[in-house]
Amino acid sequence: MDVRVQKNDEFAKLSTWDRVSYGFGDFAQNLVFGTVGGFLLFYLTNINGISAGVGATIFLVVRWINVIWDPWVGTVVDKAKITKNGKYRPFLINFGIPLVILAALLFLPVAKVLGAGTLATTIYATVSYMATALVYSFVNIPYGSLNASLTRDETEIGKLTSTRMMLANIGNLLVYTLFPLFVQLASPNAKLTDTGLFGLKLKLGNYAAPSAAGAWFKVYGVYMILGAVLLFLTYRNTKERVLASEEATDQVKYTDLFAELKRNKALQILGLFFLVGFTLMFFGNTVWPYFMQYNFGVEGGKSALMASIGLIGSIPGIFLVVIWPRLRATLGKRGFFYTFLGIFVVGQLLLFAWSKNPSADWLGFTGRFFQQWGLTSATGFMWALVPEVVSNGEYISGKRVAGIINAIMGLFFKIGLALGGIIPGYLLQFMNFKSGALTQSASAQTGIEWSMIWLPMIMAFLAMFVISRYPLSDAYVDKMNHTLKEKNS
Repeated sequence: MDVRVQKNDEFAKLSTWDRVSYGFGDFAQNLVFGTVGGFLLFYLTNINGISAGVGATIFLVVRWINVIWDPWVGTVVDKAKITKNGKYRPFLINFGIPLVILAALLFLPVAKVLGAGTLATTIYATVSYMATALVYSFVNIPYGSLNASLTRDETEIGKLTSTRMMLANIGNLLVYTLFPLFVQLASPNAKLTDTGLFGLKLKLGNYAAPSAAGAWFKVYGVYMILGAVLLFLTYRNTKERVLASEEATDQVKYTDLFAELKRNKALQILGLFFLVGFTLMFFGNTVWPYFMQYNFGVEGGKSALMASIGLIGSIPGIFLVVIWPRLRATLGKRGFFYTFLGIFVVGQLLLFAWSKNPSADWLGFTGRFFQQWGLTSATGFMWALVPEVVSNGEYISGKRVAGIINAIMGLFFKIGLALGGIIPGYLLQFMNFKSGALTQSASAQTGIEWSMIWLPMIMAFLAMFVISRYPLSDAYVDKMNHTLKEKNS
């Protein structure tokens, strides 16, 4: 057996390089689907000329397919044999390369050939997004399962979560802050513009114009090359230690999905928490470019502030994650999430105040900081609960179906991602948003405001209620893990 499969040390202490190597996978996947969640609908409406309603429908169709697809992928992953290269790690290479190629094709400037808003362009957008989403499952689900195989030590899992989220948020920095800036730099008809970054002025084009299609593809292509390298590093440097026996692996079947959902209450609650949490996250990510463009871009000339405000918003997700384990120990699981969802709400209110007082940029910077601090902490630390839910399922049934459980978590995550694009898309369509228009009606502006501010706030309070029902205490988890270790020995 390869050195990277060390099943005997189930309570292993992880080195910094162990944690960083695993976190590279989050970095890579955020480059892929962070950009999709944050900018694909904007690209489809403003660059490809597809209506907001049609764009939302594309998201809806693909996610319904994922409802069936992801549990099957989870079963395939759980039934995979342990090879000299591990059980989960080979998936990262075998499907990671096709993933980044397909993802890059999402932003291929087809509208220049097929026509803006045409049926052919819509079909291309649907097929390319569907192919990317289906292959993504074969990377994301084994990657999540790999997390639960590194160690059972809860303290180490907390440290791992902090490290991986730091790297995930560096990926988010490249996506939400620098991606639109890079696209503007690569766009035609550039003009010298104040970026808001300490007086820095750059020649920036209009990334919301159809003529910028080539710039989108070039920048995202570079991102996908970086993503491929990062996935390879995760594959090369991680070690699998907590794995199901060959006998248990052979017994895995698709129907374990329904049995696990029925008997594992912690899985039910965490799945719902994932759904609500990531829906509110992708609501804001989807609408953020609209919020900036149509509140501050055309008339205020401040769309370039996306880079500087995004940079401020990225600070807590990169530099403050180191305090997560201590805060989690002090506040407890539920208290941790209550605190940061509350901070998110404060940020939302400040951003709303900024939209009503566009000259008060300090509101934008402060609001984005608190919004992102709360959001990245709440949605980031969710992942620390997945390994204990996997172990809880093993404790109850004797089956360690990490792939199926991560498929369920991934499914709730991706449904949240889709709803974060679907609902704003339909809401904007209903509120008479005009694709490609330089300015929007008061009705469309109201749709942007509700999608960006009020609906995510409502979901934040709903998320607080959901996590209040989570049943696994720290004492129970510790007892459960030691019992499982003794049993497996």
